[in-house]
Amino acid sequence: MASSDRTATRAGGRHGRPWRAAGAAVVVLLAMVGAGMIGASVRTVPPPRPPQPLAQAGPADLSSSPTTIPGPAGGIGADTAEQASVDDDSTTPHPDLTPAGLPRSTPTTISIPRIGVNAEIMTLGMNSDGTVQVPPLEQAMKAGWYSPGPSPGEVGNSVIVGHVDSAKLGPAVFFNLGSLQTGDTISIAREDGSAATFTVTEVKSYPKAAFPTELVYGPSDKPGLRVVTCGGAFDESSRSYVDNVIAFASMA
Repeated sequence: MASSDRTATRAGGRHGRPWRAAGAAVVVLLAMVGAGMIGASVRTVPPPRPPQPLAQAGPADLSSSPTTIPGPAGGIGADTAEQASVDDDSTTPHPDLTPAGLPRSTPTTISIPRIGVNAEIMTLGMNSDGTVQVPPLEQAMKAGWYSPGPSPGEVGNSVIVGHVDSAKLGPAVFFNLGSLQTGDTISIAREDGSAATFTVTEVKSYPKAAFPTELVYGPSDKPGLRVVTCGGAFDESSRSYVDNVIAFASMA
C-alpha cells in the first residue's frame, strides 16, 4: 500500500474545464481493487460480509444512473437526465437553491452519524504507476481524500476512499457504508475551520469490472461527494471483494 504522505500534481482545473482522475477507467479500477485487499497472508478465514446497499448496478443499468444520481455533466446517460428536467419542471432545481461552492480547503475529518463514522482524513494522490492511492492497511480506520480532485464543498465531485476491512483490525472505516440510506448526512470538517455537509442521494454497488469512472471522478457543475469502498462477495482466489460500494451525495 502507498504511503499516506504522497501527493500528486493536480489533474486539471477545478472550475473551468473539469479535471479527470487518472485518465482511464482501468486506472480507477486497479486503484479500487487495492482498496479492497485485506492482507491475504494473514487472513485464514473469510471476513464477515459488510452490509450491502439495496441497489446493485451493472453495465445494463448505467445509462439510467443520472436520472437518480446527480451525476457529472456530460457523463453516461447525460442526455436522459437532461430530457427528464425538460419533461418535468419539478425536477429542475431553482437557481437560488443550488449550493454555491466553497473555497478550496483540505478536509480533516469525516462524520457519518448513521454508521457511526467519525474518522480522520489523510490526503492522497496518485502512485507512480498512475493508480489512485488508498490509505495504508495499518491505518485502515482513516479515510483518504483524492487531492487532485475538488476538496469537499468545492464545485465538482470530491472523492473520499477507505477500506472496508483489514486482516489485522477487522471491520475498517467504511465497513457499514452499504447501509447508508437516501437522506442520511455526511459532514466533512475542513482545514479552514468550515464544514461541508452533504445529503446522501443514493448508495449503489458496482462490479469492479463496471466501475462508474465518469460518475465518480467526472466533472460536475455543483458540489458533490462520492464515498467509495469495497463490498460484495469476498473472492478467495484473488483475496479481495468483487464489488465497489459507492455513496453519492450532494451538498446540503
